[in-house]
Amino acid sequence: MKLWKRASALIKDRNSIYIAKLSRKTSFRNPELEEAVIKATSHDESSVDYKNAQRIFTWIRTYPKFLKPVIWALSNRMEKTRYWVVALKGLMLMHGIFCCKILAVQRIGRLPFDFSNFVDAYSNTPRTWGLCAFIRAYFAFLDQKSAFGTFDNEEGDKRSDSLMGRTLKDLQRSQALLDMLLQVKPYSDGWSDTLILEAMDCIVIEIFDIYSRICNGIASFLVRIYAASQQEAEMTLHVLHKATSQGEELDSYFEFCRDIGVLNASEFPRVEKIPEEDIRDLERIIDEVKNREMNTTSLINVEEANLEQKQSREMENLKEGSVKLMKTIITSNWVVFDDEFKTDEERRGCVDGVDGVGTSSYTNPFAASMSIPPVQYGSNSVFTNSSSHLPMQQRYDPLQVALSTGRNERNLVLSL
Repeated sequence: MKLWKRASALIKDRNSIYIAKLSRKTSFRNPELEEAVIKATSHDESSVDYKNAQRIFTWIRTYPKFLKPVIWALSNRMEKTRYWVVALKGLMLMHGIFCCKILAVQRIGRLPFDFSNFVDAYSNTPRTWGLCAFIRAYFAFLDQKSAFGTFDNEEGDKRSDSLMGRTLKDLQRSQALLDMLLQVKPYSDGWSDTLILEAMDCIVIEIFDIYSRICNGIASFLVRIYAASQQEAEMTLHVLHKATSQGEELDSYFEFCRDIGVLNASEFPRVEKIPEEDIRDLERIIDEVKNREMNTTSLINVEEANLEQKQSREMENLKEGSVKLMKTIITSNWVVFDDEFKTDEERRGCVDGVDGVGTSSYTNPFAASMSIPPVQYGSNSVFTNSSSHLPMQQRYDPLQVALSTGRNERNLVLSL
């Protein structure tokens, strides 16, 4: 039966490779890359083809444009498979692609395939159930890791938070990833499978990488704890308590990995726990930061209240002064204003002296009318009054009027 399964798996892989070679090369498809992906994710559950996996990693690091056809070929194969061996090898290959550390990998986003409800279609035993649970947990971690990497790449320059705030948020994301990693473990007696042990080696390496970044981030942040705000201090305390609990979980997790024979777990040292005394010291420092910020806030509130009171008093004084200025004063004495004298002087104008004779620019507007003789009635001009129909006569000599007008003006100037 086992020999028949191997023969059937070999036939399936050869057919897939033959179809890939016949495909046309495009921007999304590359026959050579598809062949390498099929061999790296073969149906053989006794071994892993690391040779073709390394070829894929080398192509991606050397030519990032090859990432698109590799992802297309891998996602196409993962969507079709219902066999736990192919699914697990595909997740391991995807994990290795994330380790290439190139910018194009950080832009993948969520994984292009979904194993959140993966179930093996060829077996229904308790052992297979445990293997499928392992695959679902592994997929959940890789999907979240890819999403976090894309978020950090796109939002890194746009965030307006302080450096401490960004560091704390990165630490919280790393701790969330570590929680998901600790869920990736065999849930049945299938832990002795070669593929499971190979995948657990990758998981253990990832755990130490994330936990070391968490420890380094906490150490770098504690140096600047006195400059932190109250919110940042509370986040720091939460991160520290979370790191303490995760350290205890890591001890039991690595002990389990050593028992089942994971090689990388036996090579790493034991996880150092954070002493309780250091946690109490940090809590005391954070309390001081909170009290300092509260005192600063209360002082600012008092200063603002004093400023508002001062402004209100100034407004009241200003209103009282304006009311006093608007009062009406009644007196029985005559009051002469300087503006009247000033206006009279401006009307007279300025006097310029030439050879002892003064000339004024002031002219009496009634001087010309004073020289006009009264109306005389005679026979030279006859006007008819429309209302009384009585004849009226008037004699008027324009030359005499002009001479008399000039004489009167000269006399007026000399008199001034």
